Amino acid sequence: MAEGTSGLPLGFGQAKDTQADAPVYTISQLNREVRGLLESAYPMVWLEGEISNFTHHRSGHMYLTLKDENAQVDAAMFRMANQSLTFTPENGMSVLALAQVTVYEPRGRYQVVLQDMKPAGVGKLQLTFEQLKAKLHEEGLFDPERKKTLPSFPNRIGIVTASGAAALRDMHNILSRRFPAVEVLLFPAKVQGEGSGEEVAASIEQANRYSQSEAPVDVLIVGRGGGSLEDLWAFNEEVVARAIAASNIPVVSAVGHEVDVTISDFVADMRAPTPSAAAELVVPDQEDVLYTVRTRTQQVARLCIDRWKEAGNRLEWIQRSHGLRRPAQRLRDVSQTLDQLQGKLKKNFETQFKQRQQSFETLLGRLNQSNPTTILGRGYAALKTEAGDSIKSSEQVTVGDVLKLQLSDGEVKAEVKEVNHE
Repeated sequence: MAEGTSGLPLGFGQAKDTQADAPVYTISQLNREVRGLLESAYPMVWLEGEISNFTHHRSGHMYLTLKDENAQVDAAMFRMANQSLTFTPENGMSVLALAQVTVYEPRGRYQVVLQDMKPAGVGKLQLTFEQLKAKLHEEGLFDPERKKTLPSFPNRIGIVTASGAAALRDMHNILSRRFPAVEVLLFPAKVQGEGSGEEVAASIEQANRYSQSEAPVDVLIVGRGGGSLEDLWAFNEEVVARAIAASNIPVVSAVGHEVDVTISDFVADMRAPTPSAAAELVVPDQEDVLYTVRTRTQQVARLCIDRWKEAGNRLEWIQRSHGLRRPAQRLRDVSQTLDQLQGKLKKNFETQFKQRQQSFETLLGRLNQSNPTTILGRGYAALKTEAGDSIKSSEQVTVGDVLKLQLSDGEVKAEVKEVNHE
């Protein structure tokens, strides 16, 4: 360390003349450099705090103070940024704000300029959503190349949702109406609240184990009805996203309403705007199937007849041709070829018609087996309350109730004399 003539280190009893080395700034230059340093050190940060001193100026700009229990900072949100706000800021409101740290040069005042602002609870969830979305996108979980194709005619459909939910009833009703031959399996899970994400993921894994060990599941619908961002949060959790990505069964994400978007929607093989829409997407309408079978059968028949006529017309043209050197021999050759073609056409027609007829009869048989009227015709009866509600348990019946028994050829009313609960 350098020493002065007194033997003491500089700064102890002896001043060093640094005036000649110090730069000279104007106040504007100093504030400008400090602003540049702050903005480069903190390009953009998220701040959580409480609003106070809020003013919405007639120019459209907003001025406020963000504070916590120990400190505060002045903030401004200019008109172009605050026009996209989905809520009205108020004093005392806790918010999450995306801010640029800067200096207001004319007054040399440190402040933050807000680019976005959300109520604190929703804001945190939205930030978590965006961070997980970016992470999974970077890993390739949203890539179109990894999406699986849904089968056109599934035999077995799995549903992961809460048992007893309205969305489950809606999906089951639509599936039964559109394609009664399909089998529907429920893999129940809690879809809201603490631990719901883990339950949904576990049910997806259970469906895949069932598909491998018991019976193949062709499509898996994962979802629930509408709700707030917090209500739907299970489907924004990483554990659910990874369970969907790992599924060997094609997954349809059906969460909330059409405007709701979750992480599950991006990872799934297909996104449906609602649970009901998912049920319509995964199965064809039986009426459309039957119409297609009938139409294709008629097309095959017309095609065979047209080819037969075409061959006959060709023969007539050959018979009338004046350019033949040996008409009789040529006619015999053509007749023989025609006989062979007719035989092949007839055989092909019969084979294709038989295949179409068998397919039609198989589909018709499956549909008839699922027809409630057919079931009633085998001696069964559908039990309903006097008001017409279906009875599925003895717990719904008490002594003295008047019940309706729907038979294949009519309806019978009966009074309950005794109820036995197993």
